[in-house]
Parts: sequence; structure tokens; C-alpha cells
Amino acid sequence: MSPLLQIENLETVLHTGAAPVWAVDGLTLQILRGETFVLLGESGCGKSMTALSVMRLLPEAGEIVAGSIRIGEEDLLLLPEAAMRDVRGKRISMIFQEPMLSLNPVMTVADQIGEVLRRHFNLSGMAAQERVLEILNQVGIPDAARRMNEYPFQFSGGMKQRMMIAMALAGEPELLIADEPTTALDVTIQAQVLDLMRSLQQRDGMAILLITHDLAVAAEMAHRVAVMYAGEIVETATREDFFSGPAHPYSQKLFASLPGKALREQGLRLAAIGGNVPPLSSEFTGCRFADRCDHAWELCHEIAPRWNVVAGGHQVRCHLFNEDTRPSIQDPKLGSQHFEAAVQDSERSAESSPQPARASESRDSSCLLSVTGLKVYFPIHKGLMKGITGYVKAVDGVSLTIRQGKTLALVGESGCGKTTVGKGILQLIPPSAGSVRYNGLELVGMERKRLRKMRAEFQLIFQDPYSSLNPRMRIVDIIEEGMDALNVGDGGDGGEASQAEHHSTRKKGRVDALLESVGLPPETKWRYPHEFSGGQRQRVAIARALAVNPRLIVCDEPTSALDVSVQAQILNLLKDLQSSLGLAYLFITHNISVVEYIADEVAVMYLGRIVEQGRVDEVLGHPRHPYTQALLSAVPVIDLASKRQIIHLHGDLPSPANPPSGCHFHPRCPHVMPICREHYPETSAFSSTHTARCYLYPQEQDSA
Repeated sequence: MSPLLQIENLETVLHTGAAPVWAVDGLTLQILRGETFVLLGESGCGKSMTALSVMRLLPEAGEIVAGSIRIGEEDLLLLPEAAMRDVRGKRISMIFQEPMLSLNPVMTVADQIGEVLRRHFNLSGMAAQERVLEILNQVGIPDAARRMNEYPFQFSGGMKQRMMIAMALAGEPELLIADEPTTALDVTIQAQVLDLMRSLQQRDGMAILLITHDLAVAAEMAHRVAVMYAGEIVETATREDFFSGPAHPYSQKLFASLPGKALREQGLRLAAIGGNVPPLSSEFTGCRFADRCDHAWELCHEIAPRWNVVAGGHQVRCHLFNEDTRPSIQDPKLGSQHFEAAVQDSERSAESSPQPARASESRDSSCLLSVTGLKVYFPIHKGLMKGITGYVKAVDGVSLTIRQGKTLALVGESGCGKTTVGKGILQLIPPSAGSVRYNGLELVGMERKRLRKMRAEFQLIFQDPYSSLNPRMRIVDIIEEGMDALNVGDGGDGGEASQAEHHSTRKKGRVDALLESVGLPPETKWRYPHEFSGGQRQRVAIARALAVNPRLIVCDEPTSALDVSVQAQILNLLKDLQSSLGLAYLFITHNISVVEYIADEVAVMYLGRIVEQGRVDEVLGHPRHPYTQALLSAVPVIDLASKRQIIHLHGDLPSPANPPSGCHFHPRCPHVMPICREHYPETSAFSSTHTARCYLYPQEQDSA
């Protein structure tokens, strides 16, 4: 079959500084009609720039300096801009990573899709309206006839992504480019979006170029896979060949970086990839992965490897697979055997490396935090006098406990109130009702001055470190700011001048020690946040939280925006700090594999309330609540032999301003009964630690 898209020796340069940045350097690939081609790799390796090159939508500083991009028999690089406008949206469409930044906030859904229809089909008036309605129904927008006249801000994240897909499909494209289409979505919405893309592909026969760093999504969607590193593709294979035996050391490291239950039970560290992707402005002479590779030797630093065939269509750019250059001491096994050997090596390395004593072995597991009936309501103001007409019940009666040195994971869909729970516990948002007892002291209603003195005891790590770090302050000032505000490390003898000098020196030493504890060299304290990678910024945020010697840290999605390799570094760091310092974590996330690795207990939240909680093995191994079951069924898996059945939830999360009567989950529940619509269920206990609130099980009397 002739390829639909064929890229040969593509070179894209960004002229942004003293040296040109070779974002795409000699890339070659082809995509067949009707297939899904997945492009994998870390942030900064050139995946998105490849997609923008195909669309010829490069930033002003970008330039394609060599190569060809053919769709069918037509070379897109030879077309004038006017002709490219007929290609974009018609032959090739693109779903961008962040829908809110890609949708026009002052245009309705119908108007934005209508633009595509007018441009490519000359449709307008009632004909365009009918076609818009048909497209929105295809992508599963509920009540499309009414919602087509609404604006993007009136839609949830999952619905905005569906709108982006609707716009991309309006031109009936031959090729759909999806750039991280599910990165910011919950697993339930992610499952819906991926299922939608699969069904539309099967119906229309379009090809998909899917860009992602999620290996499980790739395993579910791909026909063929290419792994990209530092501007070039280093491995390509069919889905079956790649996931049964990744060959390139970089690919193997990505797999070994994945968190999971087995590693937690064995007490093993994640095999994080040391270092970072090299700057693409560098002059490369050898293999670009050599500085981070466990198998590299002299030749890897001197000569760039050529393509080598592993088996069939499985190819890899690595000296280990070239019999002419491979040293005799190297004996790489191909396919799954090579992969298994690499994983075993990383596990042995993890076992032999010095490990701090586990918190459960060295710390008292007494109750550190006890939350009872926590409610956080936000008033709704309407009318000329801005009177209160109702409340957004963001948190509606949450109870939980966290023991010293332990981790409680809080999971659920976006908008269910997880972050508000964390901020309510820390008193960053005043609770409307309930009790928060930290180490026996009641925080709700505590005098402001007294609460301020206790702030050092509990800290927060935000989801986006770039937004939470002051861009005008150096790292040393960012870390010292909290120490100064909470008077951490004050003290000393002698005169005022000598005391101040001594205190400043001691603080600088404390900052150096903190940076080293989170894996950053002390000299980085003079840099600004924008000079760090995403993973490094998150390390700075962790150092800032540790600066005041806390005992409890609320981690709000600290790894959601990170690549799997960087995520492994952060999770290892958090586990090490917990083991050595006895820290307790409230870990807010929607990544179930992260929960399996780092958490001791888990609470599942839906629309302001906890519907199930217990030990990790109880809740994830034997979920009882229908929502928990649906949540876990939607988690993509790498196992190609898995025959999991996804439980599809219909509709969106209801509004917390107007929650359903009875059980809040009943409008979406596949097991709904008449009583579910009348009263909220009491607690059902399955063990001393495992409970759920569902009428499918015997009810206990519960005052909550």
C-alpha cells in the first residue's frame, strides 16, 4: 500500500539565540492510509515541532531548511501559502495539546466549526447549522442543538477536547494529527476521547499521527510506533514488536521508569534516566543518547549510529545492533530477551544502591491528620444587589486520616474537589464546616497569628511549578522567602551584625543542602525558574516546601505534566524524603499507576464526597463502588494480551452548584436503583480499613 504521508530527511531549525536549534534533524517516516502512527518521546525531543512542520505552522523563528513532506504525490514544502490553506483542515487536520488556548473564546462552537465548513465546502446558513449539529453529535456532545451556540468557557475539559476533535473532523481529513490530545484529561475522559478517535478512524478510514509520551496510550492506539530523541527517530517498529521487546536503550529506560504495584511491593526504586535531553543547539558527533546510556562505549561518543534491523520492520539506531562495530564484550540479545535483561539490571542496581530505612520501619505510624465532615462551599452571587442565590458545594462532607510517615492518595475526575480538599486542610481556603485536627490541634477557626506559626508544619507542592515560582526571583531567594516568613533557622549569639552575618551564612548553607537533597547542584541557586526544565522546577518546588521542615506535604498533581522519565525521578525523590524524614503526604492525582507505587491508602472522590477508601491493595485490587470500578477500567494498560472491558460513563460530572439528589453518582451509574435517587447512601464496610458508600452493599448507620 502506498503511504499517505511520507517525510524524508526533514530538518527544522529555530533561530532563537546565538546558535540555531535543530528541533527536527533528518527525520524520515511514513504513514499508511487508515493506520495510527504513534510518535513517542520526552518533552523537548521535537515531536510537536514535527507536527507543526507538517502543517507548516512553525513559529516566526522556525524554518524548514531541508527535506520533503508529501501527502499522496504532493510535496507540501513546494506549495505557496494560499494552496496550503486548502490543505489545512481539509486533507490534514490537527488537534492541539491545549484546547483552551486553541479555541477562540469570543466565538461560539457553531461559528468556529462553521469557519471550516465555509472555507472547504462553501456551506453557510441552515446547511452549515445542520452539518455542525451532525458533527457535534458524532463526537458525543450532549444536547448538541443547544450547546452549539455556547462558548468554549462553558464546556468542561473533556468537552473542549471533543470540540477540538469536531473542528478537526469538519473538513473530513485524510490525516489527523493529534498532539498529546489526552495529556490533561482524566482517565475516564481520556478513554472516551481515544475510543472516539478509534471509531471515527474505522468509519472514515483516516490516518492518525498520534504524539504522546504515554506508553499505555501508545499500546492501546498504535499500529506502528516511532521513538524520538533529541530531534531524531531512534527506533521504529510495529506495536507488537515494540511492546514485546523495545530495543534501543532509551526505549528500555522509558519502560523501566514506569511506576506500578510490583515495584512498591518489592521496595524497588524506579529506574529513572539520569540527566536531561541534550540541548538541540549542540554539535552532535556521536549517539545523542550516549551521555545517559548504561551501554555506551567510546564509539558511541565518536560516531553517530546508523539504522540496524532488529527483526522484520523493527529498526533501531544503535551501535549495539551493528555487528561490525559492536565490541566483543557486548552481547546484546534482541527483542524481549534484551528488554528483560535491561530491566533486571536496573532492578539489581536499585537493590544494591543504599536505601534509607522505610518510614514504616523507623517511624511511629500515629495519626498526624484527622479530617471530619469537611465542607467548603462557595456562595453564588446574582442580581443587581449581588445577593447569595446558592452555593457551589466543592467539598461536601469529607472525612479522612493520614498517619505519620504514610501517603494517602486522593483520586477522582477534574472538578470533583480534590485540590479544594487540600487547600481546605491547609486553611488556605476557609472551611464552611467540619473539623481538621493536625497533631491533635484543631486548625478550623484557629487564631490567624497562631496558625501562621504552625505553617511550617504543613506545606503544599503545586501542580504547575512554573506558575507557582516567582519568575523575578532567583532560586536562593525563593527558598529563603519561606524560611524568613516563618522564622525557620533564626537564632545565634553575639552582636546584631555578627548574628545577622552568621544567620545569612547558615541560610545559604541550608539552601545548598536542600538543593543537593532534591538532586540539584548548589550553584543552581543563582538561576531563575525559566532556566530550568519542568522536572528541575518541580525539584525546586519540593526544596522550597522542605525548607521549613514540614511533617505533612500536600502534593497536588506534582507529576501530571512531566514525562515518564522525569516523573520517575520525582517519585524516587518523594519516597526517599519520606523514608529519611518521616514525611506524610496527601497525594492528589488521577494517575492510577502512580497511586499503586507511592500510596499506602487511597480515597476516591466524586462530586465533593469520598465514595470509597481503604488500603491501596483493597481499593485498586477489589474496587466496590461503581465509580471506582469505572475509573479503574478506563486506565490504559501496556499489556497487549489484556482483554479489559471499559465501563463507559455517560454524560459529564454534574455541577457542584446543583448536585443530583440522593447518590450524586446515580445519573451515570450502570447499577442505579430507585433508592439511589432519594437518599445518599450510608457507609458499607468490607474490612476494618475498606469502606464505600453504595446501596449495592449492606448499609451501616452513619451520622455523616
